[in-house]
Parts: sequence; structure tokens; C-alpha cells
Amino acid sequence: MPVRSEGPVPLELTEYATRVFDGVRLTEADRRLLAGGAFDGRLRLRELRGDRLEVAAAQYVGTVRLEAAEIRVVPKHLGGELDVLRMVDHAWGRLRNPLPTAQSLAGGRPHLRDLVCLMVVEHGERLLRHGVRRDYVTTEDDLRVVRGRLLPDRQLLHHHGRLDLLACRFEEHEADVADNRLCAAALALAARTARDDGVRARARRAAGLFAQHAPTPLGDVRAALAGLTYHRHNEHYRAAHLWAGLLLTGGGLDGLFSAGPLVSRAFLVDMNLLFEAFVTRLLEDGAAGSGLRVERQTSHASVLFDERTRRGYGTVRPDVLVSGLRSGLPYRLPVDVKYKLYAEKKLSPADLYQAAFYAHALGRRADGRPPVCALVHPGPAGSGGGGDRVAARTLEGAVTARVRAVPLDLRAALAELGGPGSREVPARLFREVAG
Repeated sequence: MPVRSEGPVPLELTEYATRVFDGVRLTEADRRLLAGGAFDGRLRLRELRGDRLEVAAAQYVGTVRLEAAEIRVVPKHLGGELDVLRMVDHAWGRLRNPLPTAQSLAGGRPHLRDLVCLMVVEHGERLLRHGVRRDYVTTEDDLRVVRGRLLPDRQLLHHHGRLDLLACRFEEHEADVADNRLCAAALALAARTARDDGVRARARRAAGLFAQHAPTPLGDVRAALAGLTYHRHNEHYRAAHLWAGLLLTGGGLDGLFSAGPLVSRAFLVDMNLLFEAFVTRLLEDGAAGSGLRVERQTSHASVLFDERTRRGYGTVRPDVLVSGLRSGLPYRLPVDVKYKLYAEKKLSPADLYQAAFYAHALGRRADGRPPVCALVHPGPAGSGGGGDRVAARTLEGAVTARVRAVPLDLRAALAELGGPGSREVPARLFREVAG
């Protein structure tokens, strides 16, 4: 197959897959980007003889646009990129605006990145319709008349003996605040990089309007996101900020947004983190009314103990810890969430060791039987690769802990969550996990 020169070659594979594509020759700019380690741990590319490219995907889904190729990694356990969007939405607590459908984009099967661009645009347009937020911002300037407070130190240093310029500090009620700068930056990025013509046109219009309100550059994206606080005046911005942050950080991939010709327009979502957040949200919802607590990523420093120094040796942090009282007795169940293909293979020894340790150190059953750790993984109901229930035993055969694999059928769960039986999904998962 001849090498295409009219644009990037479209390549597609599923997560965790490795494929060799013919007719792809990377440019020197592409090679420099790869040599810099931009995709380490996320996507591995290797050039082969005869204009062939080997692409090995990990647990990241999304798109990477190079000069020679546009690589699209699609989810294995889901129906498509729209399901990824549904998982993001549910993990965030089901945001108010409805999610797009496959018909929302005119350019064929929608890319995950364009779907996120569409969400950024729709939330930005909603804010513009209702009027963007204004706030009081402290400003220092040299004025002809006193406004606010006169700054004597600055006046003496810069305008000694002058009365025509007065150094003042005052409050300005304006829209050029962080809430609007974040939306403006995300809309500007969508306007430049969205593939769908309709989304790009809408993003340009909204970006132009937001730029009038918030012309100051956003600066460091992650610092801006970390500095946000919500209250009754800006709570309605929360959903817009979440989608804007997802787009501006490339789905969590850093270091690809420097100016110049090497901007790769990469958007890769870590399905490990998304699956963990999605399962945790389901468990939190499912625990409602049970009297049990669901805690995320709790640290336990007393489990590993250095007997020489009499101090903790390190922290133990399960993905989820379910705790409370059952039948009036203390109950604890650690939950390990793994986005792995355990519907097709056995549980790995490393994951079994970790889960068994969690059970032994943190688990406690109200009936006095050996403690359990639940290991939740994607897969159809009843699957588990032969590792549905694994006991950790002493050499004498005494069971000290158990690991129970719990598959979650993502396609079926997401389909149910969008229908009238949405409350049953978290309740059913919680029952299966808590036993």
C-alpha cells in the first residue's frame, strides 16, 4: 500500500491490543515527539521495515493525532466512546445537562474527544444564555482621582511629589475571573481542534463571546483547576469546569500542549482510573440505606509496623473500604478495583496477593468467618476466569482470608443506568460485593 501524503492515516485498535499497520511512515517531527517519551506507558509505537507501524495500546482510550497518522484507541468492554462519556458523567455524580447521542455529530462515528468538545460547547452556551458570572476583583492602578484606597508606599516610590497620578487599590466588578477564563480556554481549544465542523463552528462563536468577558490567559491549567472553590454564586459552573478540565488536560495526559508544530492533539482517558471512580460511585449509591459506609482511598498507617523503630512502615490504601455494623457487630470489607480482562483469564498472582493482604489486614466479618476482599473487574455476569473465589490458606489447610472476584458487565450496567431501572444497578453491585 503506498504511503498517503494528503493527511494523517486513520488507524484504529482496541485497548490492550497490538496491531501492525501498513503504509505508515512517521515524520521527523513524529519521531522527535516519541523520542521525548510523550506517550510512555500510554501508547507504544515502533517503526518496522517497509513503511509499517506497530502500535501497542494500554488501558488508555481516545485519540492521538500525529503528522503521519491519527491513532484511535477504542474501549474493549464498552459499546463505544459514548459509553466512556456515560461512565465519566456517572462517576462525577450525573451532571444536569443530557449527554450527546450518536446523531449529535454529523461526521460519522463520533470520536471521544469530539464528544467532550461538544459537552464543553453546550455548557459554555448555557452559561452565555443565562449570563456569565461577575465578581469583585482587587485591582491596583494609577488614577487621576482617588478610588478605593490610596497606597502611600507605592505613591511615594513611583509618583513622589505628583498629584496627577494616584496609586490606588480598589475593587472592580468584572467577568474576567477564573471561572470564565477556564471556560474560555476550553472553548478556544475546541474551536481549534474539534474534527466535527458543526462543533468547531459552535465552539468558535462561544469562544469569541467568552474571550470578550475573560481576555486574560488562563495560565497553568492544573493550578487553575486546583484553585477552584464552589459556593452558591458559581455552583452552576461546576459541570462546565469538569468538562473543560477534561479537555484541557487531554483526558489526563500532560506535556502535549506546548505551542508549535508538534502539538499532537492527544486525548487519552485512563480507563483504570475511570473504572475505579465509576465502581466507587456505584457502591456509594448502592450503600444508601444499608447502614454501611463506603470510603474512597482511605490510608491506614498502622497495618505495616516497623518493630525496630516502633513506627509505621508504610501506608495501606485499598480502593474502597466498606465498613459499619452488621447484626450489631463490626464489619469491614476492602474492595480492590481492577480494570483487567479477568473475564478471559485467571486472576494474576500479584493481584491475588494484594487482595489477600487487604482481606487479612483490613477485613472483618460479623459472623466470625475468615475475612474477605472483593475484587471488582469488568466482565459479563458469572465470569471470573476461574478465580471467582480464592482462599488463602496456611500449610496446614486453615483458611485465613478469601478473595471474591465480582464481575461488572459495563455495557449492561450503562444501558440500565440510562433507563427507569437505574437505581437497581448500584444496589445489585453493592449486594454482590458486600455478600
